[in-house]
Amino acid sequence: MDMGAGEARLSIDCGSAGTQAVLAWADGSAYVLSFDGNPSLHSTSSMPANGQAARQPEAFIPGPRHPVEDATAGDARGDALEVAAAPLRRVVAAAERVVGQPVRDVRVVVPAGWGPRRRTWMRQVAHRAGLPQPRLVEAPVAVAEYLLTTGVRVPVGAFLVVCDVGAGAEVTVLRRGPAGFEVLATLADAAAGGTAVDHALADAIGASTGEGQGASLASVADSVRVAKEALVSHPAVTVPLPDRPPVIANSAMLDEAVRPVAWRVAQLTQETVAAAELTVGDLAGIYCVGGSAQLPHLAAAIAEHTGAAPVVVPEPGLVAARGAADVGAVDTATVERVEAPVPPVRRAAAIAVPGFASLALIWQCLLTAERHGTLGVYYSVSVNWGEFTMAAAMALLACLAAGTVLGSLIAARSPTPGTRTEGGRVSVGILAAVSLGAAIAGLYAVVTSQYFGMPVGPYLKWALWPIAPVSVMAVAMAVVAARQWRSPHGGWSALLAAPTGSIVAATLGMGLIQYSLTADRWPDRILWIDIAGRVGGLLLGVAVVMAVVTPLMFRLILAAPLAVIFAAIVSRRAAGMLGVIYAIAVATWWATRLWSRVLRPAPPARTAPSTGPVRADLSPGGGG
Repeated sequence: MDMGAGEARLSIDCGSAGTQAVLAWADGSAYVLSFDGNPSLHSTSSMPANGQAARQPEAFIPGPRHPVEDATAGDARGDALEVAAAPLRRVVAAAERVVGQPVRDVRVVVPAGWGPRRRTWMRQVAHRAGLPQPRLVEAPVAVAEYLLTTGVRVPVGAFLVVCDVGAGAEVTVLRRGPAGFEVLATLADAAAGGTAVDHALADAIGASTGEGQGASLASVADSVRVAKEALVSHPAVTVPLPDRPPVIANSAMLDEAVRPVAWRVAQLTQETVAAAELTVGDLAGIYCVGGSAQLPHLAAAIAEHTGAAPVVVPEPGLVAARGAADVGAVDTATVERVEAPVPPVRRAAAIAVPGFASLALIWQCLLTAERHGTLGVYYSVSVNWGEFTMAAAMALLACLAAGTVLGSLIAARSPTPGTRTEGGRVSVGILAAVSLGAAIAGLYAVVTSQYFGMPVGPYLKWALWPIAPVSVMAVAMAVVAARQWRSPHGGWSALLAAPTGSIVAATLGMGLIQYSLTADRWPDRILWIDIAGRVGGLLLGVAVVMAVVTPLMFRLILAAPLAVIFAAIVSRRAAGMLGVIYAIAVATWWATRLWSRVLRPAPPARTAPSTGPVRADLSPGGGG
């Protein structure tokens, strides 16, 4: 099997008991490396002394994850590195056989609670094994990435717990952010994993691993570990022991050995969730991985302790290695290429209706404005400020309705990966829409003032101030989209689309009002002109109700009195006030949408303490 090394990624999970490795390629394919037909390679070994196998238990190295504390300098440290690198050398050789040449992209899984010293040790071990500079991937982050690739739905902003139960236990709370998963809190206990179960089971069958020589210890440990794994699915097994007759181990012994470990993992889970300042109700799920995740009573203990049933991920021992291969993959493999979608009919209508309404209103406003004293010293222009304000508001609504399309167009040509996520596209699109809408409103003011030869100040005031509340709430939505705290029901396109019925009614209403105020009042047309103005007031009142109130029954109840009031106060002086009222109604509509579809569906997400992620490692071993 010979595949391109240039695009291959090698991920290695050096557990305390076993080492797993996965090769992955940009097309999504993956290959689990095997060692003598087994997907797991023993990590344990003995450090040589003067060319002979070590005879003391202190020289026994559990694996690359465990630095030898007393081998801090000189030959001792060199020997420790050499022995710890042995499993990785076998991984390198197996990977080169598959790929055909050395792999340049290497990831090594490490516990989330590790500090700089242990991470430096792992890099040194990898270097001694002949690997290029590896990327260290935190185990719970790798697990979370694997869950995403297998179809587990983890919305951006959601929290989840990863219980990594191997030789020890490490429980981590993560939050999915816009750029990936971040660790909020992690607690580890080396006495709450498979090693503790092995010791308890060995004591139960009278084969204690606390005494003996290095080779004998390794043989007993292997026998007990195999027996433990077999007892998960068999009632009893025979355990061979060196220099002694074999003994029988049964499932009752395993249950007794597992029970205290399971309760400790459950307690650790509860403590970690509390350290992240969350409750179980805030979690999207609890997932158990690691070589000891399938032990009996573990899931039941976590469920009883926390009130939430955990999910044991299939093939839990390989999950971290599989997930690490997908962390930070090249852009062509992980970044979705964004294309500007062709808007459906409803989205096109949501953009076109306020857009044409804005043009119609500003056109009528310019053509029907009355100039006074054109040839005299005192020159003035009577403009329907209400119509002018509504034209600016409609322009902003049209731009906001096109927000997702604008975001897609910008993201498709942006080199920044953050703009290619859904939240990034929406956020950039909303900000672009607000800027474009405000620019169009300002352009209306400048063009109108120049057209009439008047100061631009009043026009800017009537164009920009009424749309300020909508602009502020739209920016708030952009922040929510960028942080991806919420995903509104129906999607962002539906959220940004203004009520078409209200826009049509308001445009027709203001158009009729302006006609009634500026039309030539011939004696035979006065009645019809006045009726047109009153009908315009009725339509504008209905449009305000349609924007403010959603339930049909309340619309029917409020529309009649408000429409009558609007129809009664139609006049030159009231026209500006009616336009501002409609702009306020639109702002109220936006505030309602922001509250009911973005802020109200779930309580605000609680974050980790401000002092940073909580990380604790209760023993040198850390998690398994």
